Amino acid sequence: MKFGVVVFPGSNCDRDMQDALQQDLGKEVLMLWHKDQDLSMFTTDDCIVLPGGFSYGDYLRCGAIARFSPMMQSVIRFAEQGGKVLGVCNGFQILCESGLLPGVLLQNANQQFICKNVYIKNGTGEALKIPIAHGEGRYYADDATLDALEANNQVLFRYTDAAGNIDAASNPNGSLRNIAGITNAGRNVFGMMPHPERASAPALKNLDGKKVFDILGLN
Repeated sequence: MKFGVVVFPGSNCDRDMQDALQQDLGKEVLMLWHKDQDLSMFTTDDCIVLPGGFSYGDYLRCGAIARFSPMMQSVIRFAEQGGKVLGVCNGFQILCESGLLPGVLLQNANQQFICKNVYIKNGTGEALKIPIAHGEGRYYADDATLDALEANNQVLFRYTDAAGNIDAASNPNGSLRNIAGITNAGRNVFGMMPHPERASAPALKNLDGKKVFDILGLN
């Protein structure tokens, strides 16, 4: 599997993602500039990554301007054809703004930027320690959408405590139903607020990020 990492003006986690994919997961990575459109070097077995940061300065809504970039038009078509797309933090926001994922990311409930380690888990799996760093990470959707996500098993990760318990105290930003990440119905588009690329190297003394990539089928 080959990866492409999109670089927007304001991206600040693009090189972190490149390093994690190349050095920690041993993958081939191509950096993709937001003004370009060519994805002909990728097949639907590959994955395009939208990294964290503040694309276009977040001057409108987070991810709202990036959604209209030339590269995103190609990414949307790539996803519609079955190609894999992962959005992390700002990338998750862009996926929601582009309509590739349902819902929206709102300002954190405490109205403050949060940067710390949290715990998340997939289904009944173990709790994984993964960093977050965002000001607008509160996942929101109407009840019908939330019910559909749960019924279709599209909730990838929920915020938990270290023991894997899902409760309000372990929810760092007020996301509805403790949702930290979701997938589309086709299970080829993934969005999450926590940063697995910041927990994938022995030097960081945390390899739980690698387990995230495993869960997503991207390792």
